[in-house]
This record gives sequence, structure tokens and C-alpha cells, in this order.
Amino acid sequence: MVTPNQKRVAVAHLVAEFGVSQRRACLVVNQHRSTQRHCTTRSDEERALRTRIRALAVKYPRYGYRRIHVMLLRDGFVVNRKRIQRLWRAEGLLVQRPKKRKPKARRNPIVVRGAHPNHVWALDFQFDETADGRPVKILNVTDEFTREALATNAARRITAAGTMAVLDEIVEERGQAPMFLRMDNGPEFIADSLQDWCRATKINTSYCDPGSPWQNGRIESFNSRLRDELLTLEIFDSMWEIRFMLEEHRKNYNHYRPHSALGYMTPVEFATKWQEENPVLLSQEVDQ
Repeated sequence: MVTPNQKRVAVAHLVAEFGVSQRRACLVVNQHRSTQRHCTTRSDEERALRTRIRALAVKYPRYGYRRIHVMLLRDGFVVNRKRIQRLWRAEGLLVQRPKKRKPKARRNPIVVRGAHPNHVWALDFQFDETADGRPVKILNVTDEFTREALATNAARRITAAGTMAVLDEIVEERGQAPMFLRMDNGPEFIADSLQDWCRATKINTSYCDPGSPWQNGRIESFNSRLRDELLTLEIFDSMWEIRFMLEEHRKNYNHYRPHSALGYMTPVEFATKWQEENPVLLSQEVDQ
């Protein structure tokens, strides 16, 4: 479908290239002359809105117009979603959507699912590198129920002892240990030292079947967002830089990024709302 703006460009091209009159050119492309001569005027409010949309699209290239709309409302703009969709298309903004592989059928599905905050923490490792080509290992920890990113710890090497140190810091910060840890069968996670730590802290373990990452889908989803929105967009010159940017991304993910699975609330907003609506369950959880 050819838009009026595209027809306007075609008419101008015919007039300039072939020297025909504007009347004749409009007749050829089926454009009303009043439409051709109309001069679009944009208000200061729309210019500011378009500028902010472009800025958010550049900063968050994997966000679509729905998520951008939520962020604009937080910025104080009074605008509905359909207008954002129209301006998004007018600016020519697109989201590249990678093909999603269809997961294989589960042979041994995991029964335990996060039912409240601090019920199940999911752990997984992710890998990247600094500008000098040296590898970086990232330990990601999330709360499966609230989707909060609890840790994105980066180091050249992370052992079972380093994993326990990160978990100790999270437990001290949140004031409570989880009931379950969900993780794969990596050597750091099946180490005897980590098993002993779990028994000492009365934490149960929930391991995924070998070769079945979809059984730990929440942390895999977080890994994908982290890769998509940070790791593939930046070149890290040092460990200090990658640690700083990972922590900034973690804070943004928890406090600012709208989460579609949570009704476009942030993980912290969702956790706070749940705690306000379930004070009895929360007190029972703390007692346990």
C-alpha cells in the first residue's frame, strides 16, 4: 500500500524529472492536489515524543513499541499505545526477532516451581570475553517467582567455592535462604562442597536432566535477555568495566525494565505488590 507521503515524493520526482505540471503528476499517481500541497506541522509535544521514542529505541534495541509505551508513561508522557505504534512505524523502527527453536518434549519434568519469593533460586553460568580475547565467566542467579536478578557476578574463573560465596552474599542481603536451588549438572554445581553447603543451610537442590536447559527456563530467559541487551552490544576493555555494566544492567532489569510476563511491572514492583497482598504467607515463609 502506498502512503500519501510516498505519493508526495513520487509527484515531486515526476515534476522534477519530466517537467510535467503538478496537476498532471497528481493525476498519474492518484494523489489529491490538496494532499500534495498540505504542509505537515508538528507540535513541540510531538517532536519531543518522537525524540524520546528514538532515544529509547537506540538504548534498548530489543524493546518493541508496547514496552516503549510503558516507559514513556513512566517518563510523564500522556499518550495512548496506538499513537506510539503509529509514531513507531512512522520513524521506521523495527525489532529483529530471532527464530525460536522448538524445545524437545520433557521426559522427566521438574515438579517444583517457584510459588512465592525465595522459594526457588535459579543458577546458571554465561560466558563472554574482554577486548583482549580473555574469557569471562558470569554467574547469574534469579528468583524464579519474582524474576528478580539476584546476582550477575563476573570473574575469569568461578569455582564451587566462588559460587557459595556469591550465594552467601545474596542470603545475607535478602535475610533469607531459598527453599530450592535449581541448576544444571555443571561441575561447580554438583561439587561435594556445594552439596555440603546446601545441607548445612537446609537448602534443597533441583537439578535439570542432562542436556535439558528448558527445565531451567527462567534463568535461560534471563541469560537470553542479558546477551541480547548488553553482552552483544558492548566491548569490554577490562573486568572492572564488565562488572560495573553488569551491575547497572541488573539494577535496570529489577527496577526499571517492564516485564511482559509480570503485566509490564518490574520484578521489584511485582515482589512488593505480592508481599503487600500476602502478608500472612510472607510471615510463614520467614518463620520457615
